[in-house]
Amino acid sequence: MPRADPTTKPATAKLAQDASRLTADLAAVRPWIYWSDLLLSVAALMGGLVAAVQSHGMLRIGGAALAVLALYRALSFIHELTHLRTGEAPGFGFAWNALVGVPFLAPSLLYEGVHNLHHGPPRYGTAQDPEYLPLARRSPWASAAFVAIAALGPVGALIRFGALAPLSFVVPRLRSAVAARFSAMCVNPAFRREDLARAQSPAWLAQEIAAWLWSWTLVALAIQGGLAARYVAAGFAAMTAATVLNQVRTLVAHAWTNDGRILSVTEQYLDSVNVPPPGWLPLLWAPVGLRYHALHHLLPKIPYHNLAEAHRRLAAALPADSPYHRAHHRGFLPALRTLLSRAAAAS
Repeated sequence: MPRADPTTKPATAKLAQDASRLTADLAAVRPWIYWSDLLLSVAALMGGLVAAVQSHGMLRIGGAALAVLALYRALSFIHELTHLRTGEAPGFGFAWNALVGVPFLAPSLLYEGVHNLHHGPPRYGTAQDPEYLPLARRSPWASAAFVAIAALGPVGALIRFGALAPLSFVVPRLRSAVAARFSAMCVNPAFRREDLARAQSPAWLAQEIAAWLWSWTLVALAIQGGLAARYVAAGFAAMTAATVLNQVRTLVAHAWTNDGRILSVTEQYLDSVNVPPPGWLPLLWAPVGLRYHALHHLLPKIPYHNLAEAHRRLAAALPADSPYHRAHHRGFLPALRTLLSRAAAAS
């Protein structure tokens, strides 16, 4: 469904008010869902890696596919970590970093303190937004490069934690540069972190040192060869595939039409994308609630496991001419065609 331009501010303000009123009871987090989902994802990941490394034929291919999808889902919980408030899921952040973040060189320090800036009306869609590029205003080749560069993500993570981390502890002047320029999962290459004091916090230091030591362990295992090296290679390949898959998903997460002006929360919604049911493929390529990305921008306090119910209520309660219905797409390809057609027209 084509997305119309943002409506007037009174209309968009009413949408935000109506959405909050209709979903006020859905902000409560159910920790058991987080824990069971994460643990099942990690179990599927481990099983997939074993099949990919130690099996043959279709079982190996199936195991590799399972490992990629399970890792992608497990990694996606880093987004939820940035929105969890203190006490809502005790111990979950530590467990996620121990099971997923550090082993795959993507600790939550790279996202906490970064993603929240993407939601702030003063920054969203501007040059200060870490997660925004006006791709719809650029050539379609910019979108292709946007996806292709993600394949280098795991290599960059290995350099960040295996080389820059230890060097930054030895060279104090390098420390601030590493924290500002190389410690954020972002798509805006001009973004620089400003919360440099966070780099001295116990949580940051514990994650960074753990990722540093683990990166050296991975290199040692790869050099050693044998079965351990095969597992390292399989894990690295799965991380690369999951990173590219996430970038492909990110490509259609927004309309990318903003010209740098400050948008309201509801205007953020209209510049973002929902891919609601009846389609089921988004459960694979947009897991952990990411199929409701626009709704998340409208109601960021609602945990991922309640977004489907929030959408059901809003879709049923709001009239057909409500701006709420303008962010919906039927699937990945319709959303991608809309982006590329806008980019082609702009270029």
